[in-house]
Amino acid sequence: MNHFEEDEVVQDNQAEPASDGIDRRNFLGCMAWAGTGLLWTMAGGVPTSRLLAQAVKSGGAGKVSDFSFVQISDSHIGFNKGANPDVTGTLQTAIAKIDAASSSGKAPDFMIHTGDITQNSKASEFDTASQVIKSSKVSEVFYVPGEHDFSLDDGALYKERYGKGTMGSGWYSFNHKGVHFVGLNNCVQVDAMGNLGADQLAWLKSDLAGLSASTPLVVFAHIPLWMVYEKWGWGTADGAQALSLMKRFGSVTVLNGHIHQVVQKVEGNVAFHTAMATAFPQPAPGTAPNPGPMVVPAGKLQSVIGVTNVQVVRGHSHLAVVDHSLAEGV
Repeated sequence: MNHFEEDEVVQDNQAEPASDGIDRRNFLGCMAWAGTGLLWTMAGGVPTSRLLAQAVKSGGAGKVSDFSFVQISDSHIGFNKGANPDVTGTLQTAIAKIDAASSSGKAPDFMIHTGDITQNSKASEFDTASQVIKSSKVSEVFYVPGEHDFSLDDGALYKERYGKGTMGSGWYSFNHKGVHFVGLNNCVQVDAMGNLGADQLAWLKSDLAGLSASTPLVVFAHIPLWMVYEKWGWGTADGAQALSLMKRFGSVTVLNGHIHQVVQKVEGNVAFHTAMATAFPQPAPGTAPNPGPMVVPAGKLQSVIGVTNVQVVRGHSHLAVVDHSLAEGV
């Protein structure tokens, strides 16, 4: 699990092939760099995706959803190095984009933040983040923590601000218009990678037990629940145990952050999606010696950070997940 203590990474389009045997061309073929919108539709638990530009040319989804919500992630308020010396400014831009879209159409019902709200879990950083996010026209926000939000005080300040009504170290669930949402914390035990722990897994089993298999699930946590890249700790050690509890459901969407880029994967009826950061990008797996903040050419930052919009259509089992860079509209 990285804490961005490494040197910043400078984007290098001529990176040498990795020595771990991964076929980078094929790997990158199933992921989308931030700034390239992806439209996800999910029918009968089998999601498909296509580039947003292609979807727009063919008319897109073209359906009015029962509701939508927005995901933001990895704001890292307090970070001030070369990859982005003004993370507060880019978070403000993200909120402005969301509000502009809300003004021109149906507003999202709520927003979720998938962690690393702050860089150092300081009170002043949480205060700044809250001030910016609360300025949004989207009135309700649901949070899960990242490892940076637990780094100094075992999450005390995070839980003081966002932990009301949650269980354990900050996990919880809620229902919204027929969809069951589950917020998990896989950042308590800062180890080589994410970890949920026995108590949280037991709670999750109990939480899901009473649900019909036809109930759509949306699960969100900071670190990917699936193993994106083990060498960099981009996965959750006991994530497979959590996912096994969801196998009986026909429609499951897992939303994560942490890796600061869009990656997608499908396993059975479970669709995985990681989001762009609002702060800075990170390199694609294996294309740099280490993960960490990536410095991109001047003027390109807003094309590789952004927000995610999710639309839910009840009765059709469709879920559309579209990523937007800050350089484009939401």
